[in-house]
Amino acid sequence: MTNPASAAATLSASAPSLFSDSGTLAQKMVEAYLAVRGETERRAAPLSAEDQVVQSMPDASPVKWHRAHTTWFFEQFLLGEHCEAYRPFHLDYAYLFNSYYVSAGPRHARQARGLLTRPGVAEISAYRRHVDAAAVKFFQAADQALLERLGPLLEVGINHEQQHQELMLTDILHAFAQNPIPPAYDAAWRFPAPTRSADEWITLQEGIHTIGHADDSFHFDNEKPAHRALVGPVKINRNLVTNAEWLAFMQDGGYSTATLWLMDGFATASDEGWQAPGHWRDLDGAWHVMTLGGLKPVEASDPVCHVSYYEADAFARWAGKHLPTEMEWEVAARANQLNDAFGIVWQWTRSAYSPYPGYRAIAGALGEYNGKFMVNQLVLRGSSLATPKGHSRITYRNFFYPHHRWQFTGLRLADYA
Repeated sequence: MTNPASAAATLSASAPSLFSDSGTLAQKMVEAYLAVRGETERRAAPLSAEDQVVQSMPDASPVKWHRAHTTWFFEQFLLGEHCEAYRPFHLDYAYLFNSYYVSAGPRHARQARGLLTRPGVAEISAYRRHVDAAAVKFFQAADQALLERLGPLLEVGINHEQQHQELMLTDILHAFAQNPIPPAYDAAWRFPAPTRSADEWITLQEGIHTIGHADDSFHFDNEKPAHRALVGPVKINRNLVTNAEWLAFMQDGGYSTATLWLMDGFATASDEGWQAPGHWRDLDGAWHVMTLGGLKPVEASDPVCHVSYYEADAFARWAGKHLPTEMEWEVAARANQLNDAFGIVWQWTRSAYSPYPGYRAIAGALGEYNGKFMVNQLVLRGSSLATPKGHSRITYRNFFYPHHRWQFTGLRLADYA
C-alpha cells in the first residue's frame, strides 16, 4: 500500500491551517489533535450508552462507532504507518471500525454496525485514550523533519474527524426521531436565526470564473483542480427557502402533483409516504419538527430543513424556478452575496457530483476518500448548524444521494436572468 503520508500531501500542500500560531510544531500538532478529539467527546457527552449503540437505518451509524472509527483512522494511518513502537489497542478493531477503505483491509458490514453491542462504550473510551496517549507521545518525540512530513496527514485526520462530528449529530437526531416519546439531545438547543434580505435576487452576468480551490491551504482532493467555467446569466435568491414557503407548497398539493417531480423522485416520495420534510410530525393538525432540542412547533420563518434533492427540485418547479448549479453558488458566495451560505443548512445544487476537469484521485488508501463516490450523487454547498467551527469553506463539495434527507439539508432558488 502506498504510504498515506505522501498521498495526503496532495490534499494539503501547506502547513496545516488548524494549528496555532505559537509554540513548537510538536506543540501545535498536539494542541490541534487534542482539540478535535475533545470536540468529539463533547458532542457524545449528552448521550447514554444506549443512545450510542443504536443504528436507526443503514445510512446512519451509531455514535459509538463514529468515536471508534475516527480513532481507528489515526491508529491506522498515523501510528500504524509511522510509529514503529506503537502496538494496536485490539487487533480486531481494524476489522470492526474500518469504513470503506478497501485498501486498508476487510471490514464489518455497514448496515450491521448497530449490532455491535461489544465492545461497549467504556471500551471505546479506553480505545480513544490509548490512541490519544500514543499520538501525543509520538508527536512530542518525533523530529522536525518527520513532523513536517506528517503535518498534512494530521490535518486530513482532523478534518475527517470533524466530518464525523457532524454525522454524530445527524445520526443521533434520526435515531431520536424514531422514538414515539421524543427525546432531546440538548433541551436548550435552538435553531439558528436566519438572515433575510428584502432585495431577494442577485444577478450574475455571463462571465468566465475560476471554480475550485486555487491555493495550497487545506482542501480535499475533490475541490481541485481549480478551473475556468462559464457562469450566468442567472439570478440567485439571497435567502434560503423557509418553512412558510414549504407549507404553501404542501398546501397546494406539492407532494401529490406528479408533474412537479422527477420520475424517480415521485416514486420515492410515494413509496416512502412523504407528505412533509423529514422529521416533521402532524400533531392534531399542527406541524412539529424533531430537532436537537426535542420536538418543536414548525417555525414559519426558519429555513426548511431535512429535504431531499427530489423534494428540493419539485419545490423549485412549483415555484417556477430551479436550483442553482454548484458553480453559480460558488461565484455568488465568493462575492458575499448569499445570506446564510454557511451555518444553517447545506444547500442542494442541481450539479452532479463528478470530477473536475483534470481530477486525479490520490494514490493509496486515502485515494478512496472521495473519488470513488463520484456517481449518482448531487452536490450540496455551504455548511450546516452541525458543521464544526472552521470546517467550512466556499469550495467545499458535500455530496449525497438524491433521496437522502436525514442531513441538515435545505435549498435556495435560482432563475433565468
